[in-house]
Amino acid sequence: TLRETLLTEAHSSPFSVHPGSTKMYHDLKLHFWWSGMKGDIATFVSRCLICQQVKIEHQRASRLLQPLDIPVWKWDEISMDFVTGLPRTQRRHDAIWVVVDRLTKSAHFLPICKDYSVSRKCRAPICWDQVGERVIKGPEMIEVTNEKVSVAKEKLKEARTRQRVTSESHR
Repeated sequence: TLRETLLTEAHSSPFSVHPGSTKMYHDLKLHFWWSGMKGDIATFVSRCLICQQVKIEHQRASRLLQPLDIPVWKWDEISMDFVTGLPRTQRRHDAIWVVVDRLTKSAHFLPICKDYSVSRKCRAPICWDQVGERVIKGPEMIEVTNEKVSVAKEKLKEARTRQRVTSESHR
């Protein structure tokens, strides 16, 4: 019948993704009405095999939530989120990329366009071109910095030694 076809299309099409009876009723009542419509929709949804299989009581219970390990270094572990649906700015940004350090809870808010691709924003292995190097810390960065400091100390010692030798020879 026409009703069955309409209910099937409203519930099982790739665009509707199996809504519940309340959502389906609110969507259909905008364009259609018949006597007993709400009951017909509830019956149709309750008989849907896919909806019955994915119902929460048919799924295994998940385990208890486990806490995440506390990060050792700042910016070692981050969380990201996107705020979308914003009005477009003069620079055509319409979304915000939120990057939060899990250890310090320090947050950075980067204006982006909703249609940015990963390759456009992340040209570097770590995407801090707009955040700045000041926040890139961790074991590797500290190790590199310590190596550079050691090299600088050695060069300063050599320079002092040369300076002493030169000044003693002039006496």
